[in-house]
Amino acid sequence: MASSFTSAAVTTTCSVTGLASCRSTVTRTPVGLVRAELAGAFKVGLVTVVFAFLFVDLFDNTGTLIALAHRGGFMRPDGTVPRLNRALISDSGAAMIGAAVGTSTTTSYIESASGINSGGRTGLTAATVGLLFLLALFVAPLAGSIPAYATAPALLYVACLMTRSLTEVAWDDLTESAPAVITALAMPFTFSIAEGIAFGFISYVGIKFATGRFRDVHPAVGILAVLFVIKYVVIR
Repeated sequence: MASSFTSAAVTTTCSVTGLASCRSTVTRTPVGLVRAELAGAFKVGLVTVVFAFLFVDLFDNTGTLIALAHRGGFMRPDGTVPRLNRALISDSGAAMIGAAVGTSTTTSYIESASGINSGGRTGLTAATVGLLFLLALFVAPLAGSIPAYATAPALLYVACLMTRSLTEVAWDDLTESAPAVITALAMPFTFSIAEGIAFGFISYVGIKFATGRFRDVHPAVGILAVLFVIKYVVIR
């Protein structure tokens, strides 16, 4: 014999032997599910996962867009990228749609440099590539059978295109050139543009402070460097 009482989200059943044998089950009501989801959203583990994905998507995309805009000649004289907000909104929307359909994190790719080098300057190039990718879904097993070393020459070609930007580094200033070299080397070794940018920010701020030139560090750059350090110390 048992008695039970029900709240909006939890049903608790107690036997006549006492409260020690009470057991609770979550009732699958909309209110109960929403409360459970909201409670889980603030767990430390989930927050770190969200931050990790945000870090990868934001800085992978930002680094790629800046590099491609520089390669295509779209950069303004002050070093900013025109209509960057639209590009970031497009990328974030693609990332959410990709997550909803079960793909990996969707972001811009540095391989677009090959399209820019071929003369692509408008969205028509991206739309054509997207259409070709859509058609490639029908031959995905065949494309997947191509070994990785067969596509390595294409990546080497893209690397050669992007290395050209290193000529504009201030090589006479070690506090500027050293972080650039660390960034360029960290990207291929970590297989991540975002990781390379993180090492670049940390090394830039560290070298500037070590040489007594902390006045050259913009506050935003310093804050990002601290966040990157926290990411490696706390999350990993």
